[in-house]
Amino acid sequence: MSAAKKWIAFQTILVKEIRRILRIWPQTLLPPVITMALYFVIFGKMIGSRVGDMGGVPYMQFIVPGLIMMAVITNSYSNVVSSFFSAKFTASIEELLVSPVSKHAILMGYIGGGIFRGLIIAIIVSIVALFFTKLGIEHLFVTIFTVLGTSILFSLGGFINAAYARSFDDITIIPSFVLTPLTFLGGVFYSMENLSPFWYNISLLNPIVYMVNAFRFGILGYSDVNVWYSMAAIFVFCVVFYVISYRLLSDGSRIRL
Repeated sequence: MSAAKKWIAFQTILVKEIRRILRIWPQTLLPPVITMALYFVIFGKMIGSRVGDMGGVPYMQFIVPGLIMMAVITNSYSNVVSSFFSAKFTASIEELLVSPVSKHAILMGYIGGGIFRGLIIAIIVSIVALFFTKLGIEHLFVTIFTVLGTSILFSLGGFINAAYARSFDDITIIPSFVLTPLTFLGGVFYSMENLSPFWYNISLLNPIVYMVNAFRFGILGYSDVNVWYSMAAIFVFCVVFYVISYRLLSDGSRIRL
């Protein structure tokens, strides 16, 4: 296929994904916004007023970057895993696989849908957060790189999960037993400075710690870990996950139920 035709194929898949997200917005956009608003009210206002400052800023302001990243992670992941597995379950993905459409175009189309949903949720949650606290951007490049890289990474993770899944139950295991614990233990609600040396070192094994802290650095200028190492790790994981996803799509053995 020519580059123009590959672009048309990618654009078609991406537009289909975006239309699906917007068509069922009460399921894709509204629930995470309500959930984040509840976090702001309960943890930010009710509990935060008693906690005081953390990381040199009010507790409400401290948790906002982490909550935005939590929304980006869960929504980017869930969008791709549900969309691609549905195409796999109905065998409609096989029509794309036997067509001359580039595997890169297929993969990037689905990943683009996950990125779109993750970024839209990030924007909406940020707007909601402005009703509770002040927000600014201390480092624009770090902020954009981290939120975009995290969205890409977890969109690819959702694709890999969907490729290996054999039933709808399989696509709920990773979010329930891996993503949720890692996110809540990823420094969203606390500073790692408050941890004992043992738990501090354990937390360094959690990859979400680096994403949350890099984004917090971009917004507030505060981080518990080295930001540049965090950004490098996000980039490397994106490349690795993309290679794995492309090989799974090219091989096709995991695509058929």
